[in-house]
Amino acid sequence: MLHSEGESPESAASQSQMTPESLAVTIVTPCLNAERFIVETIESVVHQDYPNFEYVILDGGSTDGTLEILTRYAALYPKLIRIISEPDAGASDAIAKGFALANGEVFAYLNADDTYFPGAIRTAVSHLRDRPDLAGVYGNAYWISDKGDLLGSYPTMAFHPEDLGRECFICQPTCFVRRQAIREVGGFDPLLHSAFDYDLWLRLARHHQLLRIDALLANSRMHLDNKTLSGRGTVFREAIACVQRHLGYVPFQWIHGYCSYLVDGRDQFFDPLRPSFTKFAFSLVLGTVCNWRQPVRYWREWCSIMSRDAFVRRWNSTWIARRMGIHIR
Repeated sequence: MLHSEGESPESAASQSQMTPESLAVTIVTPCLNAERFIVETIESVVHQDYPNFEYVILDGGSTDGTLEILTRYAALYPKLIRIISEPDAGASDAIAKGFALANGEVFAYLNADDTYFPGAIRTAVSHLRDRPDLAGVYGNAYWISDKGDLLGSYPTMAFHPEDLGRECFICQPTCFVRRQAIREVGGFDPLLHSAFDYDLWLRLARHHQLLRIDALLANSRMHLDNKTLSGRGTVFREAIACVQRHLGYVPFQWIHGYCSYLVDGRDQFFDPLRPSFTKFAFSLVLGTVCNWRQPVRYWREWCSIMSRDAFVRRWNSTWIARRMGIHIR
């Protein structure tokens, strides 16, 4: 269903007359034993109102009913859907394979439990067509539960490269990036299992411009079995390593979040982060180790957050202060 690759001389000569629909798009979905949500995901893609895209689904060797579902949809949409079922090394490896197979000028991937809003592809591509200086765009999203209930809005922010090191404010399923820009920064890192999207955004931000568009493009499904919450420790370790590698400094937010997880194991979504004196103290030690080349910078950041009032509150809430009656006023 792609029409931009191998186009005729007549169409090439009329590049200036191209409509947004002229940009070919590739959507990739990696999946493994995804029968619980994959139908909703596929339905949200095949009913997009954008005429020039292909949909590549990479199954890692499912043992449930996923492959039967994929086969059925491939038969219904033979010109749109390509199915590849073979073992892989995880989602990042599958997405890297999908990227290598992509024919579209614009690339996006949608996890097997996420969904697009109607018109998502058309909306994203129209901005890319109007702004050839942009490497990619991302939009707004909702967090939804395993049952599809609304949990809240994803906290997306306007694109500022310096802020991206503190938090991942780009919602992955809403992101549409020019394939050439992804190539230029080295593609996807198949060695990462959780933070491969964040790693890509960080590399893109060093050389390219992204744009947040004020439009709802996707639903990001949050449930205890998804990669973000079930592998919380891996998420933190990989994100910290990516920030350290690309920016040379790990901000307090990542350090404190990881320390908090190590202390109490909370997923920090359904079971929100709870600050404590122990976690703040731990974050000073770990942050110093992670930022051993710039310890003073980290100490200043830590002190700016751990004010005297915050210190007093955290100390007075410790079991030592409560048990020994050692309270600070």
